[in-house]
Amino acid sequence: MKRISIIGAGNWGTALAATLARLNHTVVLWAYEPEVVASLRSHRENELFLPGVKLPESIAATGDLAEALEGAEIVVTVMPSHVCRTLYERMLPHLRADMLFVSATKGIETETLMRMSEVVRDVVGKRFPLRLAALSGPSFAKEVLRGDPTAVVIASTDRAAAQTVQRDFSSRTLRLYTSSDVVGVELGGAVKNVIAIAAGVVEGLRLGHNPTAALITRGLAEMTRLACACGGRRETLAGLAGMGDLVLTCHGELSRNRQVGVELGRGRKLAEILSSMRMVAEGVKTTAATVALAAKHHVEMPITREVERLLEGKVPPREAIQELMGRTLKDE
Repeated sequence: MKRISIIGAGNWGTALAATLARLNHTVVLWAYEPEVVASLRSHRENELFLPGVKLPESIAATGDLAEALEGAEIVVTVMPSHVCRTLYERMLPHLRADMLFVSATKGIETETLMRMSEVVRDVVGKRFPLRLAALSGPSFAKEVLRGDPTAVVIASTDRAAAQTVQRDFSSRTLRLYTSSDVVGVELGGAVKNVIAIAAGVVEGLRLGHNPTAALITRGLAEMTRLACACGGRRETLAGLAGMGDLVLTCHGELSRNRQVGVELGRGRKLAEILSSMRMVAEGVKTTAATVALAAKHHVEMPITREVERLLEGKVPPREAIQELMGRTLKDE
């Protein structure tokens, strides 16, 4: 059994904490919000993000990073992508070279266009070489928490690190596959959120199933082109971290990114939508970063570009769809 620190107590961080605690690991869950720490300690419940769900008694909750990281063998980070760098900088004095790091955040840093594992290496790698893996794949937190069968991917260039996480995290309800393609796994997990916004717009406009099928298929083509241009492998995007996560996020009603698109399709303004959401919809910030990364690598991503224009208020939903449908005809 391992001592595991989970940094970030949103839906996914809390679900991972519960899953690992049920495997008899010693789990410490760090939360940014003091009310979450208080709720976990007093009621064994994350009342802010997962109300009504009782969590294992063995999970220790804290708002102190030093306390959370003390003695940790595995550190799982599940913060929003836009605070990944800042939080790792705060964590740095408490990190050790013998720790195994697992990044479970899906996104691209807007300022640098770095994937999350690149951000972690940029911060921690200046102090010591680190063992690092990226966790991604189709996994709604609520379904993982209640024990629905789920399959995800753990990717690392260090095969031993990936196999350690696979062995320690897998259970009767959570199955991990290993991969050496960190680029493909991370970009699949990040960019699928952008396509999910577009799929939500289709739902909000009540346009039926045909356009959603087209968006998923052509969105996968965009994700694959970008991943390959950045050094990822095509087959990775056909797997759990690509097609699997894309299908889940575009169709699943628990998808926050899809819900943003639904509300945009219904005519609501982005600022109004985001102000009413408790959790972060990563696709909103990831869209601009994806467009910039695509431009850097000279990759054509028309759906992503239209989502960016839509989020910026430059085009209404129906016009964005018409723009995509009116593009020059070509081979698939």
